Amino acid sequence: MRSLIYNARLVATMDDRGSELAEGYVLVDGDKIDLVGRGTLPSRVPVDVLMDARGRVILPGLVNTHHHLFQTLTRNVPTVQEAPLFRWLTELYQIWRNFDAESLDAAVRVGLGELLLTGCTTTTDHTYLFPRGQERFIDVQIAAARELGIRFHPGRGSMSRGKSQGGLPPDEVVQTEEEILSDCERLIHAYHDPNPGAMVRIDLAPCSPFSVSRQGMEAVRDLGRRAGVRLHTHLAETLDEERFCLEKFGARPVEYVESLGWTGPDVWHAHCVHLNTAEIDLFARTGSGVAHCPSSNMRLASGIAPVRAMRDAGVRVGLGVDGSASNDSSHLLAEARQAMLLQRVNGNPAALGAQEALEIATLGGASVLGRDDIGALAPGMAADFIGYRLARLEFAGALHDPLAALVFCTPPAVDLSVINGRVRVQDGQILGLDLPALIRRHDEISRAMIRET
Repeated sequence: MRSLIYNARLVATMDDRGSELAEGYVLVDGDKIDLVGRGTLPSRVPVDVLMDARGRVILPGLVNTHHHLFQTLTRNVPTVQEAPLFRWLTELYQIWRNFDAESLDAAVRVGLGELLLTGCTTTTDHTYLFPRGQERFIDVQIAAARELGIRFHPGRGSMSRGKSQGGLPPDEVVQTEEEILSDCERLIHAYHDPNPGAMVRIDLAPCSPFSVSRQGMEAVRDLGRRAGVRLHTHLAETLDEERFCLEKFGARPVEYVESLGWTGPDVWHAHCVHLNTAEIDLFARTGSGVAHCPSSNMRLASGIAPVRAMRDAGVRVGLGVDGSASNDSSHLLAEARQAMLLQRVNGNPAALGAQEALEIATLGGASVLGRDDIGALAPGMAADFIGYRLARLEFAGALHDPLAALVFCTPPAVDLSVINGRVRVQDGQILGLDLPALIRRHDEISRAMIRET
């Protein structure tokens, strides 16, 4: 099946030159992009399906590099609206300990639905919480992602240091290192697809240096590198974490993970708010990636990640919405706007521009995930792209620069989303999803969970 998306007001390719094609088109052959151009498609090229994109901006699908999908059930919990990270975690663990497969399924579908409607076509997830008897959480997520048609990088998270061992989480949501490694191997063998165009890839993602032992971090590292999968964890998010690492390990967070072998081109870390110049240079030198989560960092008063300095040093940076309990949203285009604005807070209005924010949200995220088949519109790339209608209230008076309007103005939902050559969102609606029924089910579960605590 060959589909032509034509007559777009603008096609922003996010290629190496940052090409923007007025009156552009994208020709899709199956699940790959065949041609991208301007004006009229050559008449000799056969087409099966025509899609008129008049009045729309077309760009690559956004790539989300950090999320905790299960947290959509605990948005806006009153007791932690003003809590710093460690207290926020401690209180929410009392709710999260009650998760089961049914509640997780509802949470994941809500989170993925919101991501789809806000321009995301590829997302990671970081599930690190496994209550007793609920070891198959990643399988539940993969099933939901496949139904919704989103490209998915589930991170098999883990915690092995519970409260009785000096950690933050209750003992009933942590696992032994043997259990963790066994399930990691199972998931890699069952689901991981290393091939170009893969819809599912498994990542290994211990929660953090303060919830997993040194031996656990090293064992997961070794397994990941033997299997050829990527490694992910939280790092340098708060000053509390920095103090903890100095007291516990005698090292700053980055120094500690470097000693564990947790740097390199197959590793990316979430947050990285508190990095010094030497640590930024280390990340650049080793090819380590960063998931920048601006809304979460502001919500929890964690600080401002030095994204400008990281980019200038050559660090690979992508965007993450983070969990919906620390962001209260899964709106990835909104994160691009927040990233742009937050880098300007310190006094430089040119610290991050709209084009660069979108580049971080597309090519940047693809690079962090080790993918060269998504993030740009070019022949041979996966057919993942999104479209925004420009004749809308949010953009009135802003169309002197339609692409920048996506970032400077109130971030809208997409009108069109195509993933792997298949239309997943059309006219602002997720195809095949009964959204009102899902929302009712999700809210019922959420109310019950909060009442139980």
